[in-house]
Amino acid sequence: MGTVVRFSPELGRWLAHHLGAGQMPQALVATMLKQGMNERAAQAIVAAHVAARQRGEAMPVDAIELPDEAPARPAARLAPGTRIRAADRDIAVHLRGDDPVFAALGNVIDAGECQALIAMARPRLKPSTLVDPMSGRDVVSDRRASWGMFFRLAENDLVARLDRRLSALMNLPLEHGEGLQLLYYPTGAGSEPHHDYLAPTNAANRASIARSGQRVSTLVTYLNDVPEGGQTVFPQLGLAFSPMRGHACYFEYGDDQGRVDARSLHASAPVTGGDKWVMTKWMRERRFVPAEL
Repeated sequence: MGTVVRFSPELGRWLAHHLGAGQMPQALVATMLKQGMNERAAQAIVAAHVAARQRGEAMPVDAIELPDEAPARPAARLAPGTRIRAADRDIAVHLRGDDPVFAALGNVIDAGECQALIAMARPRLKPSTLVDPMSGRDVVSDRRASWGMFFRLAENDLVARLDRRLSALMNLPLEHGEGLQLLYYPTGAGSEPHHDYLAPTNAANRASIARSGQRVSTLVTYLNDVPEGGQTVFPQLGLAFSPMRGHACYFEYGDDQGRVDARSLHASAPVTGGDKWVMTKWMRERRFVPAEL
């Protein structure tokens, strides 16, 4: 049984307005703390509003339930140490955290591989979609102004080599990985805060979880140097990863019991100079089975 936290309807309207205007959740939390609000309550109230906005549901009016238990802490899958052997290369660990598990990694992919991936992906790009929380369908949304495409697992020699490398790095079997996704963000493009795990709020997500288990970890690898903007931002953790070619942002959010960590909320800050190319790898609890199979 959780604790009910009450707040004024005026605060709820203020949060809805500023989130709709693009304010980062952590900035709103900071303002609430300056007004004397308890930090855990402020974090929970803002997170509830962000989650409702993400799912397309009504915002909380004047109360939320604060769980008694601490957030789920998944056991770290990422290997320890300052360098990790990942199939055909050593990956440098520049920064890591344990609760939740995250890491800033270097030497994940080389310049030639970056250029080859971009060249293969460019003619296949389509406007990026978001999963509608109620229907489970992929829909084009102004909340994400990027372009994207997917490679099939082991689609060609380069993709197969990267699938093996990233599987070793993320410490899960190759078949647990979804196909590599490439995203292109032109100047001005970004994405709103979101979670990578699947919310079981629609039949499509529930079916996907039943087939393959929940998503448990993400690796975002940067394929070019971005002159300005474009950071991968974690508003609840106060972290921002700069997009530099060959480097990557890694984070875990799911355990072996299907529990997920909402602190993995993240966004792509708008690109304010140049453009941005990223490669994303998602890992599942079990062998990934696409919907069409």
